[in-house]
Amino acid sequence: MSSTPAESPASAAAPAASAATAAPDFPAEARALADDLIALRRELHRNPELGNDLPETQARVLAALEGLPLEITTGTSLTSVTAVLRGAKPGPTVLLRGDMDGLPVDEQTGLDFASANGNMHACGHDLHTAGLVGAARLLSAHSDELSGNVVFMFQPGEEGPGGAAPMIEEGVLDAAGTRADAAFGVHVLPGEPGTFTTRRGPLMAGSNILRVTFHGAGGHGSQPHNALDPVPPLVEYCQALQVMVTRRFSVFDPVVLAVTNLSAGEAVNVIPASASMGGSVRTLSQETTTAFPQHAKELADSIAAAHGCTAEFSWEVLYPPTLNDPEQAGFTLDTLAQVFGAERVNDAEDPFMGSEDFSFVLQEVPGAFYFLHASPPEIDPDTAAMNHSPLVQFDDAVLADQAASLAALAFAHNTRASAPQG
Repeated sequence: MSSTPAESPASAAAPAASAATAAPDFPAEARALADDLIALRRELHRNPELGNDLPETQARVLAALEGLPLEITTGTSLTSVTAVLRGAKPGPTVLLRGDMDGLPVDEQTGLDFASANGNMHACGHDLHTAGLVGAARLLSAHSDELSGNVVFMFQPGEEGPGGAAPMIEEGVLDAAGTRADAAFGVHVLPGEPGTFTTRRGPLMAGSNILRVTFHGAGGHGSQPHNALDPVPPLVEYCQALQVMVTRRFSVFDPVVLAVTNLSAGEAVNVIPASASMGGSVRTLSQETTTAFPQHAKELADSIAAAHGCTAEFSWEVLYPPTLNDPEQAGFTLDTLAQVFGAERVNDAEDPFMGSEDFSFVLQEVPGAFYFLHASPPEIDPDTAAMNHSPLVQFDDAVLADQAASLAALAFAHNTRASAPQG
């Protein structure tokens, strides 16, 4: 995680500010929806589903959107929901995203609406879903004032196997008939409740998996000279990788490597024929994501050769880095400051090293991802359990502001983009 974010200065002269000022009072309107959104969130929280197959969650979302002036389609290869709102005025298309899936975590919060099915919304996706429903309701109430279109992207599978890429393949970015011009998404985190954080450029790391197996020739533990022991090159490689990270990559474009799996033989008196490692590699740019496997493979091959072994190399890119468009991130900071007050908006100094598959959307469309901090008032934000913990809790009192923030960004973006150019 990043260091404590620095406060974002207000930017009263920015175009986003004037657009946000002209918008409806979304925070006030969202407060009137709060009870319904909280009830929806808690219903989702009791029944988390995993991956790309979320039939009950999809059904709840469809029911929550019923009666709104939306063009709704569902996914073919996954249980996604895409809803399009068409404004009465001409203008661009903006996409808003909320993920819907949970995690295979046994909840230990003790909440009266806690999950009992062995899964848990331990990353707050239940809030993301309910908040996006709220944004759809807010913007639908103002469709006569809205310029352009809004696409609401209800996405499964963010925690794996990944739902953004298949939704893009099925046409979510073109759901309104024209390509989305901008995209925004929000994620809850522990922290001072009701405060927002984002930054220009890299916001979250790319997630990659490294696997290497060294192949030798097995033998008797008492006669290593008659074998090709793959364990020494494995150990040497794992240590050399850490040196490689500090010597091959700039500290200003950091790489985080964690070796999380080691595997060799079972019997203590047998030299195995192969030994393998696995690890997580986090990267913050496309350059490091491309360069790391090249250097890591060269290192594996050279160490294997020095020991008379061979190396089998595997590199898998799960999610690319989440890269905020600088202009759209600045627009997000300015708009949120105008709507909620500059004291509630933080411009982060450093990226977060977690990963997000909204990164696939931001590869295709300029936009911004941002965080809403949501620790309950009785929990110290400095010691609060983190996302993915069985103990993590989020205060659903932030739902109104979450919905309002998405609605405000969409409305302000399309208003600004549709304004006559002086």
